[in-house]
Amino acid sequence: MKKWSLVLVIHGLLSVWLLSAGTLVEKFDSNPFLDGWQVYGNTNLFKWDSTNQVLDVTWDSTQTNSYFFHPLGRTLTIQDGFCVVFDLQLTNASTQNYGSELAVGLLNYTNATSSSFSRSLGISPNVWEFDYFPPYNDQGSIGAPSLDGTLVDAQTNFFFIYTNILINNGVTYHVLVEHEPGATGISGAIYTNGFLMTSLPIVENYLPSGDNGAFALDTLAVMNYADDGAGDDILAHGTVKNLACASPLPVGSLQTTGPGQVVFASDTNWVYTLLQTGDFVNWTPAAAPVAGSGGSLVLQATNTVNLHASYRVRADLR
Repeated sequence: MKKWSLVLVIHGLLSVWLLSAGTLVEKFDSNPFLDGWQVYGNTNLFKWDSTNQVLDVTWDSTQTNSYFFHPLGRTLTIQDGFCVVFDLQLTNASTQNYGSELAVGLLNYTNATSSSFSRSLGISPNVWEFDYFPPYNDQGSIGAPSLDGTLVDAQTNFFFIYTNILINNGVTYHVLVEHEPGATGISGAIYTNGFLMTSLPIVENYLPSGDNGAFALDTLAVMNYADDGAGDDILAHGTVKNLACASPLPVGSLQTTGPGQVVFASDTNWVYTLLQTGDFVNWTPAAAPVAGSGGSLVLQATNTVNLHASYRVRADLR
């Protein structure tokens, strides 16, 4: 497994998170099944494409619960900071009745392989994932598409963030979902063509009073969930690439030495891009990407949108 690290600067340059230890990465440039990856359930849903160096995935909810997975070698809990990142491209996606989701994220393997586990019926403890629900039309009842970051805690209570944006076929989406140490919930961001598309701004919290959302996660996976007879189905085909889970998230030092200037500790495995916004809706590159040096790195905005711009740093694997 290759070492990965990620730096993310949140609104107003408040913090930097450097992920370097305990990282699991799969770029699909070599056979993943020789590197500890396995399939639970229907093996025909997951195929390694050696030519294009991607994982071809069929999400078909008429099939059994099936996972392309790799054990983390540890159990992540609410006290841990971690993230999952990957690139997703769909060829097609359709629904039946009210539809269902395609998913990538983290599971508890014992729970997820239990005969009682049912994501569609909400009997699915210890799930932490990105979901896409395509739009549906059930006898005139029209539903918008939904991009979600979903947490189902150990007590099967839900917390999720989302936005109603369509995934376009043939477009590559760079997905990040993350958890801060001790946080109740999940956060995330989705990029296209180097631009931030959404930070999944809508929050739904179904954690009861006194429930902090505690969970136990030990497996990174691409998930195909069965509809369990409900008839609300999804059939989608696409690819996953550059899939990784990183933990912990130690807080690194951050300096802002001038307007539009960010200084932080970098990693040679990454190329960093400074993004800027004046409205927290539209994010654009503030400067050309810069390769990490392994030491202190300075990113300077060269086309500042205004004097009160806020910034993020996007990191892409070299």
